[in-house]
Amino acid sequence: MDQLKPSSPNSPPLTPLDFLERASIIYGDCPSIIFNNYTQTWSETNQRCLRLASSIASLGIKRGQVVSVVAPNVPAMYELQFGAPMAGAVLNTINLRLDARTISLILRHSESKLVFVDYQSNSLVLEALSLFPGNFKKPLLVLITQEGKKIQSFSGEFCTTFEEMVQNGDQEFKWIRPKSEHDPLTLNYTSGTTSAPKGVVHSHKSAFIMVLDSLVLWSVPKQPVYLWTLPMFHSNGWSFTWGMAVVGGTNICLRKFDTKLVYSLLQNHKVTHMCGAPVVLNMICNASGGRRLSHPVSIITGGAPPPATLLDRAESLGFIVTHGYGLTEAGGVVICCAWKQKWDKLPANERARLKARQGVRTNSIVEADVLDCESERSVKRDGLSQGEIVLRGGCLMLGYLKDPEATSKCFQDNGWFYTGDVGVMHPDGYLEIKDRSTDVIISGGENLSSIEVESVLYMHPGVNEAAVVAQPDEFWGETPCAFVSLKDHFIGKVEEKEIAEFCKAKLPKYMVPKTVIIKEELPKTSTGKIQKFVLREMAKAVGASGPSKL
Repeated sequence: MDQLKPSSPNSPPLTPLDFLERASIIYGDCPSIIFNNYTQTWSETNQRCLRLASSIASLGIKRGQVVSVVAPNVPAMYELQFGAPMAGAVLNTINLRLDARTISLILRHSESKLVFVDYQSNSLVLEALSLFPGNFKKPLLVLITQEGKKIQSFSGEFCTTFEEMVQNGDQEFKWIRPKSEHDPLTLNYTSGTTSAPKGVVHSHKSAFIMVLDSLVLWSVPKQPVYLWTLPMFHSNGWSFTWGMAVVGGTNICLRKFDTKLVYSLLQNHKVTHMCGAPVVLNMICNASGGRRLSHPVSIITGGAPPPATLLDRAESLGFIVTHGYGLTEAGGVVICCAWKQKWDKLPANERARLKARQGVRTNSIVEADVLDCESERSVKRDGLSQGEIVLRGGCLMLGYLKDPEATSKCFQDNGWFYTGDVGVMHPDGYLEIKDRSTDVIISGGENLSSIEVESVLYMHPGVNEAAVVAQPDEFWGETPCAFVSLKDHFIGKVEEKEIAEFCKAKLPKYMVPKTVIIKEELPKTSTGKIQKFVLREMAKAVGASGPSKL
């Protein structure tokens, strides 16, 4: 056996880009994309992505350089999931909810060479580029134009349009395969636990593993109908962008989330699968008017622990809910509440309580555990002892771009990836999150850094101390709650509403504290560290009736 070694026929680099050509052969005349009145087949998607890749390469984009996109879930966004990396580029999808300052920071940090911009985000990206230092070379811009409308001309800031690139590209283009399966495929930014965004780099291999694992996890059949309620900019749609090519699925694209539209699409297109944060599921349930779906719809929800009452309500309407836990650094769902048939016999409230737990590792993760923060040993499986959730598996990121310190902090010498999330392990081996890292708030499924909000609060001339924690919210899951103390000569002169308005002028809307509480002094430890766990309890007590709720 010792003389048997890997060879070129059995060792080509694994990449999810291979899924597209196969889909075009098997499902060539089947719908791949439906958007309003527009339908595209898998054969057409393959041809368009090859043309797109050809045009990207013709602009001088080299292997390993970053190509960014600022767009909603429109067909162009889906095609770029294949087209950009087929040109050898690293795909960077940017959160539409970010402000110009943060987008500017991302484009500079990534050294993006080319940016595809949806027409509705035109002014946002141009503002971001205006913030570049004078000596910093700006990327080329390509405009994604309004669907179904031809334009005679466009801003001189843009070198061409998306559709022109597709039409002018070479359909016979030999797409650029990775030299190694460890070559970077995607770059996604997450605020994480610092005030500056961190660039999460995933390899072709990690994405390949995540795609196949997610399909198995969800038992996705051939030719499902997938509704894109989850933003594709969010970890590449939890890797289901590439996953739909494996099974020849139909991608129902959606420019903007609208509950009534979503509910009608579920019915009209006989949608079988979708993903979204608990807030999305809650909004759809509210739009149903109590009417059951005409057919079962499978949904993976995650990003924040869903209330058991919401799970119970969703399933009563015909949704088959899978609760998962993932993070940008893992590329998708890595902990899932795998369902046991014997639980079907339990009362509805007990079933919902069990499903609210995050669950057990998926097959892409070799090991998952909860370690005591001091001893680094596994916590007791009692559902009470808390520790940090750690992972080990091939779907994990390569690391953070240009940030070796942050990379080494989460990839530690003991062989574990430290998630920064606090959880417990139940006696049956199912994991449950009990808290988040102190500076991360998950609002509507999106991570935001409390440190970044605090930095803006400290810009107010009257603020002496500031701390931001998560406040439970029935609609968004969590929202930022700010606690501040004032400088002596501002006491009695500054009100909560003024501080909230100050933040509103300097932050994206979703990062603005929904509640601001002025206190004489913030609670601290003996060493002077603000006790955020005390503030969290106070935020919970204040609830929706808190002062200065915007």
